[in-house]
Amino acid sequence: MTTFERVKKICEEQGISISRLEEDLNFGKNSMYAWKTKTPSGEKLRKTADYLNVSVDYLLGRTDIKNPLHGLEDAQFLDVDGLTPADIAKVESIVEALKEAQRKIDEFEK
Repeated sequence: MTTFERVKKICEEQGISISRLEEDLNFGKNSMYAWKTKTPSGEKLRKTADYLNVSVDYLLGRTDIKNPLHGLEDAQFLDVDGLTPADIAKVESIVEALKEAQRKIDEFEK
């Protein structure tokens, strides 16, 4: 899947048109269609990833995890050096399970 295809897919999931994305990010009209065959600049990738709430690595096809830190907003520090995308996904699911368990405990103690 090309960078453009990934962006298009995410836009569809979020109900955003490519032209709206280009406009909101101050990119030239139809400029993103060049991403079908060319790698965009780092700055454009960063802006697009931030706008769509995904990682640059996801846009480039280096991982299938859209946002490896999604759901970890409360974490103060997470060293993911050396972890594979699968490992990161496991850590995320463990953290989510812990948060859910804490919510149940909190609810029980009320």
